[in-house]
Amino acid sequence: MNPLKKKPRSNAYQPAPEKPDWLKVRLPFREKENPVDLVRSSVEGGKLNTVCESASCPNLNHCWSRKTATYMLAGDICTRRCSYCDVAFGKPFALDPEEPLRVAESAKALGLKHVVITSVNRDDLSDGGAAHYKKTVELIRERLPECKIEILVPDFKMREENLEIVYSSKPDIFNHNLETVERLFPTVAPAKKYERSLDVLQHASERGFLTKSGLILGLGETLEEVHQTLKDLRSVGVQMVTLGQYLQPTPTHLPVSEYIRPEVFKDLKEFGKALGFRTVFSGPLVRSSYHADEQVPWFEN
Repeated sequence: MNPLKKKPRSNAYQPAPEKPDWLKVRLPFREKENPVDLVRSSVEGGKLNTVCESASCPNLNHCWSRKTATYMLAGDICTRRCSYCDVAFGKPFALDPEEPLRVAESAKALGLKHVVITSVNRDDLSDGGAAHYKKTVELIRERLPECKIEILVPDFKMREENLEIVYSSKPDIFNHNLETVERLFPTVAPAKKYERSLDVLQHASERGFLTKSGLILGLGETLEEVHQTLKDLRSVGVQMVTLGQYLQPTPTHLPVSEYIRPEVFKDLKEFGKALGFRTVFSGPLVRSSYHADEQVPWFEN
């Protein structure tokens, strides 16, 4: 674990309430040849980071057992201090120029058919890490020509020249998470801006990319605000959306306001479909890259 993860996210201390049954993850008995061990070996052997581990995703065992993982580029220290996120924050190290190659080799070794690549925010870099994304996508494409590549990017402060660098690698899916409703942005993600994130998604949509975004619920938003946010995402051309439950990583992170019941997620899926989203993944344990590979065949049928 990065030692910076032990730094308190805030001065407040509020343990998370007990999780309801629908949020409790049941782990299967380990098999002799466990795919989780294969993924871990590939990640650790390549000295790679994954958002699965760095963000303490509850689906790690489930996804890794399917031989899927979300690679996290540009180190494991973020320049932004979002109150909900468990990724370490602070002053990052210099980019590792060999990291894109190691990611590509790992993806090839695992035989992935769909790769999700994300990164920490790198506001310390003039291009925000855009060229690092480009190189990684291109190297994966060289080794796995048929593989679908999904990038989950920061906002790059809406600098068009940096977005164009990413576009030039021609990812199959362009993903940027809105995370929450407009009213909660100053509390949840103070370094982000609601309209700026929408502008990024609209810019990518207008360039012809298949765009995707995600929300985490249970932060204190109202149902009406979620409905409006989904409408805003559709208005800028987003075609894929994920909705999941916020889980408080530590007692010093932003507290959980509410555990959203499964039937509410089901209703939101229907609401999203009615708005015209082509896919809506909505459920308590859904995350942005959750079963990302299963969404692609829908578009190809």
